[in-house]
Amino acid sequence: MTKETLFKDAFDSIVDCDEDKAMRVLKDAEETGVSSLELLTEGFSAGIKHLGDLFGRGEIFLPELIFSTEVMKMVTTEIESKLEKSEIVSKGIMVIGTVEGDVHDIGKGIVASLVKTNGIEVYDLGREVPAQAFIDKVKEVNANFVGSSALLTTTMTEQKKIEELLVKEGLRDKVKTFVGGAPVTKRWADKIGADAYCEDASDTVNYILNWIDQK
Repeated sequence: MTKETLFKDAFDSIVDCDEDKAMRVLKDAEETGVSSLELLTEGFSAGIKHLGDLFGRGEIFLPELIFSTEVMKMVTTEIESKLEKSEIVSKGIMVIGTVEGDVHDIGKGIVASLVKTNGIEVYDLGREVPAQAFIDKVKEVNANFVGSSALLTTTMTEQKKIEELLVKEGLRDKVKTFVGGAPVTKRWADKIGADAYCEDASDTVNYILNWIDQK
């Protein structure tokens, strides 16, 4: 079995949400000596990126993306379990959470999952996260990206507070920030000084990967 065939099968297993096929591809790759990291990058990750693009264009529905993300998470976990920590190269570190006063976190969770499957180390702080907790985590893990979600107009001000605290702590120039959530707009992002407004998970991934490419 050629390397190209394995890459295509890995890609297809994610696009088709086929867990069994994904596991077979991993086994075949191991037997033929193909690098797990290369398979992850050229096959599985390419598949999830393709689905993210389709979702962003409205060509697939949310459940399809969620199912494929679950397969991708399983694949990533399997590969990471067989690798030395030094072999796993992270493209960057992201801190993400739903702001204080807001209990909605389904959308934020999808963003975190999709970003992680694209090679970013993700620290998901959960929901009802105080602005200071974002800052503390950024300092603790030396994060490159900070994402905050607000699903209520009354909690959007917490996103502004995060931006202000980053400036106060001298961290603002060291991270890229993005905001999202139902009532959030690009105008709001510009007003509070965030680097980007992200409409959905694929939007977030595209921003992050573009930022990484520009380094």
